Amino acid sequence: MQKKFKIVALGCRTNQYEAQAFRDQLEALGHRPAEEDEKADIYVVNTCTVTESADASSRHQVRSFIRENPGAEVMVTGCLAERDPKSLESIEGVTKVVSNKDKEFLVAALFPDEEVPEFAIRQFEAHTRAFVKVQDGCNSFCTYCIIPYVRGRSKSRSLDDILREIKTLVENGFKEIVLTGINIGDFDGGDGSIRLHHLVRAVDKVEGVERIRISSIDPDEVDDDLLDAVINGKKTCHSMHVVLQAGSNSILKRMNRKYTKQIFFDTVRRLKAASPDFTFTTDVIVGFPGETEADFEETVDALKTVRFTKVHTFPYSSRPRTKAATFTNKVPHELIRERKSRLLRLAEEVSYQLRNEYIGREMEILTENSDGNCAFGHTANFLPVTIENVQVPSNQLVRVRLVGNTADSCLGELL
Repeated sequence: MQKKFKIVALGCRTNQYEAQAFRDQLEALGHRPAEEDEKADIYVVNTCTVTESADASSRHQVRSFIRENPGAEVMVTGCLAERDPKSLESIEGVTKVVSNKDKEFLVAALFPDEEVPEFAIRQFEAHTRAFVKVQDGCNSFCTYCIIPYVRGRSKSRSLDDILREIKTLVENGFKEIVLTGINIGDFDGGDGSIRLHHLVRAVDKVEGVERIRISSIDPDEVDDDLLDAVINGKKTCHSMHVVLQAGSNSILKRMNRKYTKQIFFDTVRRLKAASPDFTFTTDVIVGFPGETEADFEETVDALKTVRFTKVHTFPYSSRPRTKAATFTNKVPHELIRERKSRLLRLAEEVSYQLRNEYIGREMEILTENSDGNCAFGHTANFLPVTIENVQVPSNQLVRVRLVGNTADSCLGELL
């Protein structure tokens, strides 16, 4: 009997990849996604626990599904399910809480008498770029981060598995591949035989792939081999999400990050020297315990120096079991909010200034969505571009001239 399902992933791209794997498994068994206004028979929530807000959002989503259809099967997995399963099991209406290490068998637990396909993706619903998980877990134990405790130590997929999945995605029409993981710089092919630069070069040879991006990576992990693979690849995008977290060396040391701000700036300099159009996105934590005004100003200076195309800003959130939870000199919540607001405004300003420098240039974008009146997409170096008054379908590579700038994106004129 065909069942209807709804799946929600909170948090990182790895969670989104896993949610798609659940979706593909269920569809392969003959079940179908429920429409937005339909009740489902099966609900799956892939939770996040990176912040208190993520915890709250995860629980809210679980309760929302239970209210929508109290008689449905509600499966909860992900990082909050790993860290605090009892709090989720105590929610009336939850069918089963599945740990991260067992999440690949979640669908098999729903259908124990059926042969469930492997936990891999064939498509990426509602996206034109496909996130491909190549690595999971982390060995770094940054003092603020709960992830090593809920995801475990670093483990990588084999090159053959990854390439097979990417070839399937290309066959299904995907042009852009984003290599992602919890700490992608640790990628080793599963047996320590290869590194990330080997993977990038191998994906670059897959026929039909038009764009390759590397998800979040630490600056000290962008070695000369990886730089060469990205700069000289045929399909590799000259844009990278390089994690900053803080512009102050004293804060980076208290965070137990493995780099200094000088290493970060050197990574940016090396990539820009090799390709002047290279751009960067990043993550920043605001209000880490002990962050002084001087420390914060160093982060402000870093944003002004690099001029990121996008900055993901997070207020510090104390996580149980982490070392930073024991630190004194907590920054008041009001001050954290004020600093975050300042950073967000600055990030918008520097991104706008950066985009201004591209006005008049001809560039190629991959359209991500189109409503019949305008289309939106990104250049290879991740500049957002809106094309007005055109009818261009999504998932198309088109050339545009950048003719203007707005608070959110460049304006493009179809060539």
